[in-house]
Amino acid sequence: MRLFLVRHAEAAPGEPDDLRPLTPAGRDAARALALRLAGEHPEAVVSSPLLRARETAAAIAEASGVTAETDERLAPGATADDLRAAAAGRGETIVAVGHQPDCTEIVFVLTGEEVRFPAGAVHEVQL
Repeated sequence: MRLFLVRHAEAAPGEPDDLRPLTPAGRDAARALALRLAGEHPEAVVSSPLLRARETAAAIAEASGVTAETDERLAPGATADDLRAAAAGRGETIVAVGHQPDCTEIVFVLTGEEVRFPAGAVHEVQL
């Protein structure tokens, strides 16, 4: 399975944390990322339930012609095992939208690579 792990785009500050929306720049970044990932033809887009991740995932899903789904296992604190479980049975090419530091830690566990994950970043891994 090809999995594109995405850190949500830039979010506005504020409380409560789980309701922080994307900034205007974050929305623009999410749309640009969506166009890029649509070319990979994902069969599913799954995200953390936090608003900023859902908004990022919605842009990607719309550009890809699929429906974004949320999965509690991708909320902050997600592990590689959580990601595997959230992606299982969703197809061969999946986009998962999560948070930091989870994205960096998951890629390291799955690949041994140390990668940076600024807001809106994506990294492909094979599961």
